[in-house]
Amino acid sequence: MAHPLLDSPCRGFAAPTLGAAERRFLESLLPLCRADIVAMTSGARSGHPGGSLSSLHLYLLLWGLANVDPATPTEPTRDRIVVSHGHTSPGVYAVLGRLGFFPIEEAQLHFRQTGSPFEGHIERKVTGVEWGTGNLGQGLSAGCGFTLGGRLTGDGGRVYVAMGDGEQQKGQICEARRFAVKYGLAELTALVDLNGLQIGGATREVMPQEIGADYAADGWEVVEADGHDFAALYAALHQAAIQKERPTCILAHTVMGHGIPAIENQARYHGQPVADAVADATFRAAGLDLTVESLRQRRVAEPLRYHGVEPPGVALKVEAGTPRTYGPTDKTDNRSAWGNALADLAAGNGDTVPMAVFDCDLEGSVKTDGFHQRLPAQFFEAGIQEHHTAAMAGALSACGVLTFFADFGVFGVCETYNQHRLTDINGGNLKLVCTHIGLDVGEDGKTHQCIDYLGLLHSLHGFRTVIPADPNQTDRATRWMATQPGNCFLGMGRSKMAPIARADGTPFFAGDYRFEYGKADLLRAGDDATIIALGAVVGAAVAAHERLAAEAIHVRVLNMACARDVDVAAIQQAAATGLIVTVEDHTPATGLGSSVANCLADHGLGCRLIRLGVTTYGSSGVPAELYAAMGLDAAGIAATVRRAVRQEG
Repeated sequence: MAHPLLDSPCRGFAAPTLGAAERRFLESLLPLCRADIVAMTSGARSGHPGGSLSSLHLYLLLWGLANVDPATPTEPTRDRIVVSHGHTSPGVYAVLGRLGFFPIEEAQLHFRQTGSPFEGHIERKVTGVEWGTGNLGQGLSAGCGFTLGGRLTGDGGRVYVAMGDGEQQKGQICEARRFAVKYGLAELTALVDLNGLQIGGATREVMPQEIGADYAADGWEVVEADGHDFAALYAALHQAAIQKERPTCILAHTVMGHGIPAIENQARYHGQPVADAVADATFRAAGLDLTVESLRQRRVAEPLRYHGVEPPGVALKVEAGTPRTYGPTDKTDNRSAWGNALADLAAGNGDTVPMAVFDCDLEGSVKTDGFHQRLPAQFFEAGIQEHHTAAMAGALSACGVLTFFADFGVFGVCETYNQHRLTDINGGNLKLVCTHIGLDVGEDGKTHQCIDYLGLLHSLHGFRTVIPADPNQTDRATRWMATQPGNCFLGMGRSKMAPIARADGTPFFAGDYRFEYGKADLLRAGDDATIIALGAVVGAAVAAHERLAAEAIHVRVLNMACARDVDVAAIQQAAATGLIVTVEDHTPATGLGSSVANCLADHGLGCRLIRLGVTTYGSSGVPAELYAAMGLDAAGIAATVRRAVRQEG
């Protein structure tokens, strides 16, 4: 049944004041929702009742009066509500259930139960939840992404981000605040549950800060209100709704555990259920025929009936365009080829497909300048704020916008792994592009030589990874990635190189070549051994083949650009040669060498495997010298193969 606020003149917080009927309805839900929160946490014997109760007025107002309809929860022009302190899931589920998004009994009985969508931290599988959160400090960044999504798609809608006061200690929130002001995100409203407590006690003692002053200093409109007074909170939300120049922060002064006197203002109830007797009293006060004992019995006996929903997918019709071909004399770098392909995508799709590119003060180095020139309104310079940018780009990618985030490897993957993990959990569609990976970064030294990115990304279940061999394959992989749903990673070094050539000298990745994810490329034939190479060292592997051929050692060379999803058939054929040598500008413990080893083991293939790669942190130096020091140049690769073949011979 639809709730009675759907036709209210207060919808969207448009009316100046909250109507009496609206207020009575919201107040009638308070005791029920309090009981629901207690039922969930007591039934599960775990959870976070304190913050759920202090945030309850906020949640009832937001889902009750924002432009969100339980009957059409994914309507494109809806308002979006992000809950950053995702541990307050009982409060979120209570409000959504009471407003008709799903049967409330399902949350009461199956909170934090294996297989249930009602997890301890909110997830998108629950109808009405826009973004799964829990890693504190990321919600405001996601809100920025959703706000940009409304603008770029033309769907509009306001964005509300509910947050805890403890998480304001996170530096990422500062990054998000500045970005929101720079780009005038007046459609964005942050609501801080200012209950003054966190796990360790009083927030002013754990880490003192002036939250309102911080927001004001960054240029936000700051409004304070009693967080347990519907009329006062509504007035603040109305003020935010008519603000046209800058984002608004509402500081809601609240009490942890509000509405249950036995637990009010006690930090331990941040993450601890109430006593059973307190729970039963709360049920009676709400008029519910429940007890903790009956809940726990029903939790085991009654099957889960609500399994949640799959988040809406993103289907974009992107024209890949005509690939560019770099000839034998066109010595360039993969990052320039990526930048050129990106500019082509902008030219071919900019009028029909919403697109966005995010940069962190590296536009010239990561080669996004061509896109910037073609589509300046869709290029977002976020400054040296990688954590915020990664989270924001992930959320935007779920809004029907073709989203690229380009950065150096150590910043775009290593520094922002947790942000990408959350994007992956939420089923994003991010195109993450990192230049300056591996020893190929050269003179910048070990702090910038990203040699572990594959290990990190391969720990995420939804990212596909592509490390192209040369500019021609980079061009085609970029165009392929733009047409694909889901999260994709494209990685490359910074050095210039000659295109990989066939034996006759023509470019290998040109002509009829099409990039096919997970397919290895046979660059050279041979039966004595197989070299499987990845990325910037593929050219050295081909050169090693030529050296060995002069010694009558005939080595097969494979380019394996997709180290996560390796070409099993190609590895089976390689194993038949008796010796495989993997070569990569990456630690072999978690990169290509590891993937090939796993494939051999998984398929019971008996073959000697030697894994060449970066076995220690490099130093500053010319990339060619660094490769030679690690045995990753043509001479080093050939020497490894030669020794192995002669030992076996």
